[in-house]
Amino acid sequence: MNIDYKQLANKYQTPYYVYDFDYITSQYNELKTAFKARKSLLAYAVKANSNLSVIKHLADLGAGADCVSIGEVKRALKVGVQPYKIIFSGVGKIDSEIKEALELGILMINVESSAELDRVETIAKELGKVARISIRVNPNIDPQTHPYISTGLHENKFGVDIDTAKRMYIQCKNSENLDPTGIHLHIGSQLTQLEPIKESVKIVADLVRNLEALKIDLSFFDVGGGLGIVYDDEKLIDTNEYAQSILECLFGLDITVVCEPGRFLVGNSGVFVSKVLYEKINGEKRFVIVDGAMNDLIRPSLYNAYHKIEVLNDNKEFSDCNLVGPVCESGDFFAKNIELPKTEHNDLVAIYSAGAYCFTMASNYNTRGKVAEIAIENGQDRLIRKRETFEDIIALEEEYLK
Repeated sequence: MNIDYKQLANKYQTPYYVYDFDYITSQYNELKTAFKARKSLLAYAVKANSNLSVIKHLADLGAGADCVSIGEVKRALKVGVQPYKIIFSGVGKIDSEIKEALELGILMINVESSAELDRVETIAKELGKVARISIRVNPNIDPQTHPYISTGLHENKFGVDIDTAKRMYIQCKNSENLDPTGIHLHIGSQLTQLEPIKESVKIVADLVRNLEALKIDLSFFDVGGGLGIVYDDEKLIDTNEYAQSILECLFGLDITVVCEPGRFLVGNSGVFVSKVLYEKINGEKRFVIVDGAMNDLIRPSLYNAYHKIEVLNDNKEFSDCNLVGPVCESGDFFAKNIELPKTEHNDLVAIYSAGAYCFTMASNYNTRGKVAEIAIENGQDRLIRKRETFEDIIALEEEYLK
């Protein structure tokens, strides 16, 4: 990305997020092309970055939406994603969410337990509707990723085992209010090994063949998302090899492939830019204190995640330090024991790979307003979310003061 971070800082202040929309376009086209041999739908995982302008940009390219709350469903619909391209996933859907999803006529509700299927059936019956269903199968495969973003093992809360899934599909077949439309798997996020994906798809494809023998014909095979990106020096899965390995497992099945990329599309489109407030020495420990904080970007604190960090100055005098923010927590850091150059007040610091699971996980902790979000497209910048003010933060509380 050729972005003038200083110019953006002068125009929009710091901290801010900036996203390269041309990069997002390139990533989408690469993955869509990889599946060109088969009917396919790329349903963007909205939780990765739920800014309306990001979702709209992908919708304009032809993407659907994978949503894990009714709020995300409404975001997708608001910016033009067609209902028949929206999937509603998530382990715990409340009755009102299920009811609204059915009334909105989305592609399918992705069910993750027998108890949830019973609730969907009951609500569909009350509404006099037929619920299109996919069932998330947990293939019990180790995705070889961070334990917090592993989802395909029985020890994880997601999905159901093969035998339970089969019983649930039979329930759908025998129900007047359930339509078994698809099948789903998702073993984890930031995946960099192809073999666990291929093994999982093969297991679930075999289940689809067994269901066909029971006269249960599914229309959609959802392989989930999880393709990794480069944060440091990861070796990535080739998208063509990824698609080919999936299609090989589906040989002989007349079924549309659904893929739910999130991080892959937007992760490396984004940069979080903060400015140095001052440096501090505690004994022999050096701290570089910036105006951004864990409430803006929590991944290093939450996952001990690595992000490439660059101080945008010409100083060649490097030394070990912790890069930290102003929040009143020892967990408020972006990096520990990192070699950075000596900094001055107002030097800019760029934190890369910040397009996914960064702003979308931000909070107002310490009554800090959420930062501005900026899009860059065709060399032009535009604001896609204004910086929050104090008045914005207290707006939902103020009227209830006694």
